[in-house]
Amino acid sequence: MRTTRLRPLLLLLAIACAPKAAVDAPKPAAVSTPGPAAGLAQPPIAKRQPRWSSIHGLVRVDAYQWIAQKDAPEVLEYLRAENAYTEAVMRPTEALQERLYKEMLGRIKQTDLSVPYRKRGFFYYSRTEEGKEYPIHARKKGSLDAPEEVLLDLNAMRGDHRFLSLGGMQVSDDGTKLAYSIDVTGFREYTLKVKDLATGKDLSVSIPKVSSFVWAADGKTLFYVTEDHAKRPYKVWRHVLGADPASDVSVREEGDERFVAWVSRTRDDRYVTMGLESHTTTEVWMLDARTPAGKPWVVSPREQDHEYEVEHRDGTLWIRTNDRGRHFRLVTAPVASPGKKSWKEVLPHRDDVMLEGVDVFKSHYVLFERRAALPHLTVVPFGGKPWAIEVDEAVYSLFPDANPEFDQSTYRYSFLSFTTPRTVYDVDVRTKQRKLLKREEVLGDFDPTRYASERIHATASDGTKIPVSVVYRKGVKRDGTAPLLLAGYGAYGISYPVSFGSSRLSLLDRGVVFAVAHIRGGGDLGKKWHDAGRMEAKRNTFTDFIDVAEHLVAEKYTSSDRLAITGGSAGGLLMGAVVNMRPDLFGAVLASVPFVDVVNTMLDEDLPLTVGEFEEWGNPKEKPSYDYMMTYSPYDNVTAQAYPAMLVVSAYNDSQVLYHEPAKWVAKLRATKTDSNPLLLKMDLDPAGHGGKSGRYEKLREIAFEYAWLLTTLGVEKTGPGT
Repeated sequence: MRTTRLRPLLLLLAIACAPKAAVDAPKPAAVSTPGPAAGLAQPPIAKRQPRWSSIHGLVRVDAYQWIAQKDAPEVLEYLRAENAYTEAVMRPTEALQERLYKEMLGRIKQTDLSVPYRKRGFFYYSRTEEGKEYPIHARKKGSLDAPEEVLLDLNAMRGDHRFLSLGGMQVSDDGTKLAYSIDVTGFREYTLKVKDLATGKDLSVSIPKVSSFVWAADGKTLFYVTEDHAKRPYKVWRHVLGADPASDVSVREEGDERFVAWVSRTRDDRYVTMGLESHTTTEVWMLDARTPAGKPWVVSPREQDHEYEVEHRDGTLWIRTNDRGRHFRLVTAPVASPGKKSWKEVLPHRDDVMLEGVDVFKSHYVLFERRAALPHLTVVPFGGKPWAIEVDEAVYSLFPDANPEFDQSTYRYSFLSFTTPRTVYDVDVRTKQRKLLKREEVLGDFDPTRYASERIHATASDGTKIPVSVVYRKGVKRDGTAPLLLAGYGAYGISYPVSFGSSRLSLLDRGVVFAVAHIRGGGDLGKKWHDAGRMEAKRNTFTDFIDVAEHLVAEKYTSSDRLAITGGSAGGLLMGAVVNMRPDLFGAVLASVPFVDVVNTMLDEDLPLTVGEFEEWGNPKEKPSYDYMMTYSPYDNVTAQAYPAMLVVSAYNDSQVLYHEPAKWVAKLRATKTDSNPLLLKMDLDPAGHGGKSGRYEKLREIAFEYAWLLTTLGVEKTGPGT
């Protein structure tokens, strides 16, 4: 039930007068099922075990908080019952799932090679082999014709583990050692290890809970960052190979729980950078990589709401800063006096252009900008005129690729769109000549001319124009009969990319239209677009999405009963909020690892991510923030109304959105909603993370399952799940 300010005194009296047996009575079974119905699987009904709490003079009653007791037998019983129900309901789609899996697998070049990049005399790349779940990371010395040296074969490393994620890998400056981090749980619990590349054996280094790491120039010193109890990266350490990690030196420790720490190297390798940042504020410390035992120095002391990034070239710092505007400007400063008083403007702040990044090289720099919800790359030679990398499609993604070397005459970037697979180019920064290095190969009969994409705009209720990217197979009728899948995210200032997906062809070829709503809260139109959809403006994210959906229906791209929506993580919050607000507008909802128990999670500062995200959502311990969150928190706003068909996907070991959020949400929805539409929870109880399974074939199986549910729920395929 939703807790409100309505008559809190009566609620308190009810709690005080409640018989003690109501709380201390023997616990009922974790799940029950309703009476049998011929031929239909029966959904589990989670027990209600009310728990009361109070805040701001208000009473909160949560009947399903018991589900948050991870590893409790009754919790596992409930989750297994949900999985069994989902499996039973989806059993009629198994043949379709297999067909979809084979379709998607048939488009993939299973044995493939990434584009090699050069670093300190070696060519580095990864490759895949047919039948193997994971890539093999390797290098060749001096030439691509040289013998291959395998750095990490993740297939061999997986062993008996059911999950394997590579956090990062870095070769020492002298090329003899490899630092890497591995998680085998799905909980983002990465352990730092070091491999001797001469012997192929791991050294004795094994440091847990490492979020980032970097070599110093001497090839024997590592800087790394560890996490606290709430998985907040907070402490920078220095480790010297051969020493006991217990004796490692703490270089910096961040006490403000809003901030996280990271370490990196400047592109020219001259400096180690140590960043301390919150969602709104940055502080960068630097250290000469040649003297790892030296004392770090700060570039610009932290100031609330000042964010900046730093690169280095020839004694000069290049600083991307938002000190004079939300969309950032570019300045330089001498290393000897990096403070604001020395800053010299290179590129001013512009209201209509977001400066998202700057790559600095010996002979040039490259601006990564976003205008009109589209990315742009501009090359600026030192001593020459700026010029833009050309793009020949109207709706696309464009981003820097691997450019590790400081002294290089070409710039590598990737381009893709809804209809063009990822394509990697090198462009000569002097001649502007572009060289195609690789285009992702799509096997089978794929023909990009069969599809069309476009950028349209929906008008929000306050008059704001919301960009919408759309793709469909040519020939699909605009008469309101086509099924449509609308995706959204709208948080953290992250832009939703226009991407190519060979798996998505299985939807497009069946007549499904795919669209992305570039709503406020994301970064598609810069930081101001983000600001307009966070904190006390967060509801704009949800109303924007609803307005986009209504526009697509009004323009006859689809109809409400054939409109499916999807989002994951903070996009799952979006799904939960809009389906509470307008359940009549959607025919199906696919929510992945959804952040739906907003108020309860943000009240618990011991959970991962909570404190740092006060600057994204607000702090509910402050009453205005609490009141505002309560207007949209999906779990708190479940009400007795008809909801569309829903599939909720999550993982028991997810550390970013803990499993109990979607599980509680499903339990409450099932007990409250008034319709008979299917509501399914698929909880991966095996090791899996925020992004699902770790193997590439396993991921395809997950997509095939979700697509089978979507296609049958929308009536595109005849064999559908039961109710």
